[in-house]
Amino acid sequence: MSTLTIIVATDQQGGIGINNSLPWKLPEDLAHFKRMTTGHPIIMGRKTFDSIGRPLPNRRNIVITRNHEWRHEGVEAVGSVAEAIALLDGAQGFVIGGAEIYQQSLALTATLIITEIGNTYDCDAFFPELDPAEWQETSREAHVSSVSGLPYAFVTLQRRP
Repeated sequence: MSTLTIIVATDQQGGIGINNSLPWKLPEDLAHFKRMTTGHPIIMGRKTFDSIGRPLPNRRNIVITRNHEWRHEGVEAVGSVAEAIALLDGAQGFVIGGAEIYQQSLALTATLIITEIGNTYDCDAFFPELDPAEWQETSREAHVSSVSGLPYAFVTLQRRP
């Protein structure tokens, strides 16, 4: 059976981006994202794919789009989260954004890997609010960026039984 894991970085107000880009510079988070997702299928919306600009290497790139004509080399295009999950064929898939895809996949997700950034930014996209009764924190690693001095934490949450 396929499992979904959401991986996301948020500011202190749940912000995940502005103008289809990240409002912070945190190379440690990008390295963490790469470590966690390499070798696994990644699922994203078309706008998130456009912001990245290319398929991410060493990962199966699945893009959800309403445009049935949309194609890009190295990417599998589907029309829904359900179609993306069907392509996983038993593998663990990582949902990498954006806000609408997070919202649509949250109820189907068993694990959340969240980089909590210790600052607030001007964001126009937000991660869905979590119900604490549904999620249990299972690990937390606090850090301070050696590049920017920004405090952040890698947090894992599991859906409660």
